[in-house]
Amino acid sequence: MSNKVHFIAIGGAVMHNLAIALQSKGYTVTGSDDEIFEPSKSRLDAHGLLPKEPGWHPERITPHLDAVILGMHATEDNPELVRARQLGLKIYSFPDYLYEQTAHEKRIVVGGSHGKTTTTAMIMHVLRQSGVDFDYMVGAQVQGFETMVGLSNTAKIAVFEGDEYLTSPLDRTSKFLHYHPDVAIITGIAWDHVNVFPTFDGYVDQFRKFAHSVMPGGSLIFCNSDENLRHIAAEDFPQGVTISPYDGFAWDAQPDGSVVANISGLPTPVSVFGNHNMQNMNAALLACRAVGVSGEQFAKAIASFNGAARRLQTLSTSPDGSVAFLDFAHSPSKLRATISAVRQRFPSRKLVACMELHTFSSLSKDFLPQYAGTMDDADEAIVYFNPQVVEHKRLTPFTPADVEAAFANPRLKVYTSSADVINRLRAIDFHQAALLLMTSGSFDGLDLKSLADSLLNNQ
Repeated sequence: MSNKVHFIAIGGAVMHNLAIALQSKGYTVTGSDDEIFEPSKSRLDAHGLLPKEPGWHPERITPHLDAVILGMHATEDNPELVRARQLGLKIYSFPDYLYEQTAHEKRIVVGGSHGKTTTTAMIMHVLRQSGVDFDYMVGAQVQGFETMVGLSNTAKIAVFEGDEYLTSPLDRTSKFLHYHPDVAIITGIAWDHVNVFPTFDGYVDQFRKFAHSVMPGGSLIFCNSDENLRHIAAEDFPQGVTISPYDGFAWDAQPDGSVVANISGLPTPVSVFGNHNMQNMNAALLACRAVGVSGEQFAKAIASFNGAARRLQTLSTSPDGSVAFLDFAHSPSKLRATISAVRQRFPSRKLVACMELHTFSSLSKDFLPQYAGTMDDADEAIVYFNPQVVEHKRLTPFTPADVEAAFANPRLKVYTSSADVINRLRAIDFHQAALLLMTSGSFDGLDLKSLADSLLNNQ
């Protein structure tokens, strides 16, 4: 196993976590990047891994390296990559290297267009609470875990969040096709990443390939309410692969504000809510059972699960019971599921939903009609986008009127200035209301926690 590793584009969200994890495992780690943002910068600096100067330095690529790990941010003509190829060094993508590290372990891989981070985090939480040693990789910060990647010399189980996006500049296949799962979960399929999967059929085919990558004797766990997944699960699989559909647990919001889920017949108080999260929880249960955790152990452990960062994360509360949530939702399916969850949780409250169009897909004019009806469950629906970001991504410009038509919601208000969004929010009475802020960005650098505090407490 390699023990002297160099990262090209070490500042990536998951790349820097892998670098920290390998250093913790005893490896000698170096890296380069042309620009590193927070929180990657501070975290690398705290571990002594922050490059002394930005940029690419081919002189750092020497024959003494055991491996070079290439980030998606690096281009094919990157001078460090060119040098590594000249020297004939082993060059790995992030997922390839994760697989090498865990090839001897039983791998649980969670894929899907939505819910994969939460499902992965649930599995991690339950395994830790149950005293199970495991390696992991997850796409968000999870309470109780210092990093988003954890590797050891002792684990016999690995839990990965499986991303369908491209692997690296050298490998245009989906990341999750490199993990060869023993247990694969697919939470659902809803078209995303239109810049690399321009047709829905092509996007679905990535999940078909992932399903068929399950190791002999392994398990495919899939959401039974997804028609595309039912078709995939009905295909021919090697003998010995177990096909397990799942639905969501029944749940109720109690008068005191708590939530109780019926987990395999066990009434269990939980912190998460919404039909989609109850589906995620059932998927996590099936995966945990596959590695020896009982239903009773699962129910006991999941009661203390508080969610993953930016996944219906509670931002603020007020004495009158008002609450504000932050969520990563940006695609149509995520937007619909997140708003629906809050509406189910607070059926009689005013629900204000505010989202930012920020990703390549969401800012693609031809993709906008996919959002039709996604915010209908909200009493107040607000959409923000920055035309400069559209221009920066070299996409076709569109107008607020185009967004209004695409969402097909007569109550929708669309803004192109974050200051106008704040002004609109400040005009709303949040007494005993629910506020939902949804973005994969930050509304152009807003302090969303402070904003939520001020709105809910009339500051």
